[in-house]
Amino acid sequence: MKPTYLNLMGAAAIAAASFVAGPAAAQQLDVTVMERTQGDLDTCAQGEVRGLKADGDGFLAVRSGPSTKYRKIDELINGNKVWLFDQKGPWVGIVYGVPDVDCSPIAKDRPVPYPAMKGWVHENWIGVTAG
Repeated sequence: MKPTYLNLMGAAAIAAASFVAGPAAAQQLDVTVMERTQGDLDTCAQGEVRGLKADGDGFLAVRSGPSTKYRKIDELINGNKVWLFDQKGPWVGIVYGVPDVDCSPIAKDRPVPYPAMKGWVHENWIGVTAG
């Protein structure tokens, strides 16, 4: 059977819909998580989600920006490891879902370059474990 224009267009639409609905779409941030220069100091620290109450929601909302006004893009639970990069008020810009990142000093501020999950969480539920 010879493909027709409509069949090809339908296949293209399905492929585009799958791309938009994938994990990359869920990680579109409204406020970029930045890696900031700190002289000779490391640019990030390792942390862990802590203190979520069993009788609460049971998760920490990861948001697309530093406020509850931004979209929830993911959820973390007690014990999840995160890398802490940026801070705006009580909100921390994090990277997660990777075992390790390089926190070595950098020459100038830049968006966090790691191909990992990123977002913003409230500092009340994060404990620093290293750095």
